[in-house]
Amino acid sequence: MKKTILVTGAAGFIGSHLAEHLLRRGDRVVGLDNLNTAYDPARKRSNLAEVQNVANGQWEFVSGDVRDAALLDRLFDENAFDAVVHLAAMTGVGISIEDPHLYFEVNLLGTLNLLNAAKQHLVGNFVFASTSSVYGAGSAIPFVETDACDRPLAPYPASKRAAEMLGFSYHHLYSLNFTAVRFFSVYGPRNRPDSLAYQMADGICRRKKVRIYRKGQMHRDWIYVDDLVRGIATAADRPLGYEIINLGRGEPVLVADFVGLLEQQSGCKANLIPALLPDMDVPCAFANIEKARCLLEFQPTISVEEGVDRFWQWFACLNQN
Repeated sequence: MKKTILVTGAAGFIGSHLAEHLLRRGDRVVGLDNLNTAYDPARKRSNLAEVQNVANGQWEFVSGDVRDAALLDRLFDENAFDAVVHLAAMTGVGISIEDPHLYFEVNLLGTLNLLNAAKQHLVGNFVFASTSSVYGAGSAIPFVETDACDRPLAPYPASKRAAEMLGFSYHHLYSLNFTAVRFFSVYGPRNRPDSLAYQMADGICRRKKVRIYRKGQMHRDWIYVDDLVRGIATAADRPLGYEIINLGRGEPVLVADFVGLLEQQSGCKANLIPALLPDMDVPCAFANIEKARCLLEFQPTISVEEGVDRFWQWFACLNQN
């Protein structure tokens, strides 16, 4: 059954892939994004052009900010949304230390505005993009959704954890279905230029020095973007009351090994500069995905080897143009 879905952050890496996925399966999608300068807005406009290619008359893009409650009210008045997928956010653990006010304005107050609009317009389901960073340094490995997550290491994960808790309040008070999906290390075509995968590929391609923490002896749970968006789309289809669900591959991979795969694809060695692990980072992060398997029938299908191959082919093409 065709749905009408609001996707915030629709011009970004994950948002544009999700919008495409929903459009291809026949949904009507309204995308909201403020095209901010966290990275080059031209990249975001390019992402939107890719979405437009599969739109088939079922796509509407709105340039706007989730902090604009009046705009949201108009959007919800004009569209009978079956679901909201809220991806718009200020991201980046380190940068959040420099401007915590901005991170809380966007990530928490922006979420509050959307929750109010969803509650007032009786939206059936609200999916919130959270982060593995909420687990902090004291969590057991692998990360499980029942962990308290009450010791965030920076304002960014603190803002995301606060929004998860706000979602519970709206579920409790107004019976709003709210699912927080916690993303792990997402990579693939259109990756943000500040992501680890992109920075490593760019360093290799341009023979630039790239900083690497602990000589790459850090485990990350790398999930390819196509696998991730399938999980998000299923979460949007399934009103579950209130749930928090990990979306990773469930497979810890050393950063050094991930870089090695990029080196194999490029035929060049990375020029790596060793650095100490920052206080806001953790040496190991990977997901227990049993809950996602149970509630969303989630099963990642793209191996890290295949994913890196696909990512590198996109990156190489991008840098030929």
